[in-house]
Order: sequence, then C-alpha cells, then structure tokens
Amino acid sequence: MLKKKLVILNTTLLLGLGSFSIPAINANAETSASISSQRTDIQDKISDAEYKIIEAQEKLADLNTQINRVDKAVEENKKQIKQTEEDIKTTKEEIASLKKEIKDLQDRIEQRNEILKERARTFQENGGSVDYIDVLLGAASFKEFVDRVGAVATIMEADKDLIESNEADKKDLETKQTSVEDNLSSLTDMQLDLKEMQKQNLDKQAENEKAKTDLVEKQQENEAAKAKLEKDDSSLAAKEEEIKKQIKEKKEENLNNLISTTTQATSNSNSESASSNDSSKKSSSSSSSSSSSSVKKSTSAVKSSSSSEQKATGGKSAAITAGYKYIGNSTYKFGGGRTASDVANGLFDCSGFVSWAYSQAGYSIPASTDGLKNYGKQVSFSDIQPGDLVFFDTYKKDGHVGIYVGGGKFIGSQSSTGVAVVSMTSGYWKGVFNGRVVRL
Repeated sequence: MLKKKLVILNTTLLLGLGSFSIPAINANAETSASISSQRTDIQDKISDAEYKIIEAQEKLADLNTQINRVDKAVEENKKQIKQTEEDIKTTKEEIASLKKEIKDLQDRIEQRNEILKERARTFQENGGSVDYIDVLLGAASFKEFVDRVGAVATIMEADKDLIESNEADKKDLETKQTSVEDNLSSLTDMQLDLKEMQKQNLDKQAENEKAKTDLVEKQQENEAAKAKLEKDDSSLAAKEEEIKKQIKEKKEENLNNLISTTTQATSNSNSESASSNDSSKKSSSSSSSSSSSSVKKSTSAVKSSSSSEQKATGGKSAAITAGYKYIGNSTYKFGGGRTASDVANGLFDCSGFVSWAYSQAGYSIPASTDGLKNYGKQVSFSDIQPGDLVFFDTYKKDGHVGIYVGGGKFIGSQSSTGVAVVSMTSGYWKGVFNGRVVRL
C-alpha cells in the first residue's frame, strides 16, 4: 500500500513539475524560432546586398574602361585638331604667297600678250597681206636673203616661245590653284569633323562622369545597407543564443528538481517499504535517465536545426560578325582603326572600322569613304544584301559608311556610340541615307 502511495506521489510530482515548466520552455522555443526566421530573412537581404555590390563593382570597372577610352579619344582629337589648325594656317600662307605668284604670272602673260598684239598691229599697218614668203622672195641679194631668213626664223621662234610660255604659265597657275584650294577644302572639312567629334566625345565624358558618380553613390548605399543588416543579424544571433541557453538551463533545472524530489520522498519511507522504494527509485532513475536522454536528443536536434540554417554567308558574314565584340566596348576616334593600338583599344572611325572588319574576312579594301564608295560595284537599294556598304550624307556627302547586316540595319562606328548596330529605316540615319549601296 505504501509502495502504491509512493508511486502516486512521484507521478504527481512529475506531472506537477512538468505542467509548471513546459509553457515557459515552449514560449522560449517559439521566440527562438521567430528570431531564426527573422535571421533567415535578414541573411537573404545581406546576400542580395552583396550581389548588388558585386554587380555595381563590375559596372564601375566597365565604366572606368570606357572612360579611359573616351579620355584617350579626346586627347587624340585635341592633337589632331591642333595639327589641322596648323596645317590650315600653313595652307592659308601658301595661298597668300600663291596670290602674289599668280599676280606675277598674270603680269608676265599680259606683257607677252602686248608684244603679240604689237606685232599683229605692225603686220596690219603693213597691209596685212605680207607673209614671210614674200619677205624672203623680196631679197635683192643672196646675203639679204640669208639675213631675211634669219630674221623671219627669229620672229617666228619668238612668237612661238611667247605662246608656249603663256600656255605653260596658265597651266601651272591652274594646277597650283586647284591643289591649294582642294587642300584647304579638305582641311576645313576635317576641322569641322574633328570639332563635331570632339563635342560628342566631351558630351560622352560628362555622361560617363555622371554615371560614375551615381554608381559610387549606389555602391555606398549598398554597403551601408549591408553593414546595418549584418549588425541586426548579429544582435538577433546574440538573442537567439541567449534563449537557447535559457531553454537548456530550464530543462536541466526541471530534471534536477524531479530527481531531488523523488530522492527526498524515498528517504522518508520506512525500511519495510525501502526495498519497494528502492525498486521504485530504480524505476524513477531509469525514467529520469530516459528523460535526460530525450532532453539531450531534443537539444541535439535543435542544434542540428540551427546549424543547418546557417549554410551572312562566306567572307562577308565574317566581316559582319567581326565587329560584334566591340559593340558597347569601343569609342569613335577620327582616323582610328588603322593601327594595332587603336584596334586593341576599340578606337575606330567609320571607314577605318569597315576596312578593318573586311580585313578579318581576308579582304584588302580602302580605309576612306571616298575610296570605298568607288571601290566596288554600285547596286540598287532594292537589291541590297548583307555585307553591302551603305553611305550617308553627314557633315559632307558620303561622310559616313557602314556594313549592311539585314533587316534594315547596319553595323558601323558611330561618333555618338562607337561600334553599334543601328536602324537605317527610321530616325536620324534614315534622314541622312543617300541611297548609295556598294557591293564588294
């Protein structure tokens, strides 16, 4: 009977202690789970911030490369503008010198013309009907005949020299005028082109600097957000650890209280029931051991869970595709694309790019718009094919050239974008396309 009472007492104590402690443990466990969920969300946001930081760093690196190319193009253009201005100055000096030379030539031509006019006037005053044969036959003696022959020959040779000198001077004058005027015209066009390119490059410079400033600011925002998230996560981790510690301590306290109470009840029993109590104690100890083992397994499972939470066709086709690697990775440079350094740095002008692209397909073609427009065979726009060259009237007639890629588009080195594929059936390029199509 006493043994039965002891068992009932132990059971009551166990149930009483359990009902007192389990709600507190469950509350802490729920709080821990909530914190763990919050940490998972924060860690996802940290990963997202890290991705954005890496993405911004990559964009910044690409932008710095582009800035360096544009800066280099600006410096190159400055040098070319300065050289062109010097060449224009020299050419204008040549023109000024030529004007003086032209006046001297005109004076000499005028003097010769006066001599010829004087001779014609003298001839007319002498009747106009006397020719050199009459002069020779009118000689009174052989000596006079010989003298007249010499005189006639001298006069005829003098007239011939005068006429030939006039013609030579006129031709020389025309040649010099044409050469100097063409040179000045070419230099003036080049100067206009260079200044326009420089304006666009400077605009691109300003645009790049603005984009760089925006990227740096965004980078700083991402890094600040990441730092705050990491701080929040660290704070939650400390709370989570503290709650786990409290849960562990509470479980150990409950277990110790249970064992202590059971032992105290057993020690108050008489000797008759001691044996029975010893048996009951052994059963309780076994139950406690089992309970302790369950607690350890539960704690191990929680730790395991927490640990888990922290873890064209032919050659022309090759010419078209050769420049694709420079799309978004190049800068327009007047006179560019004609040296290994320019090609390596993605610096092209329109005709330099076209010539280089076709050289990658085994073609050797001119590197100027004037040379290209007369190089192949002109075809109708209605018969256009990928690989044909298309021309546009920009700062001058046929001032820009590209390679037709199909679908109303062409690839070329544009001053505003560098190498790019653009539409020639709408917008700016439709307005300046002049209809010239050349097939190589």
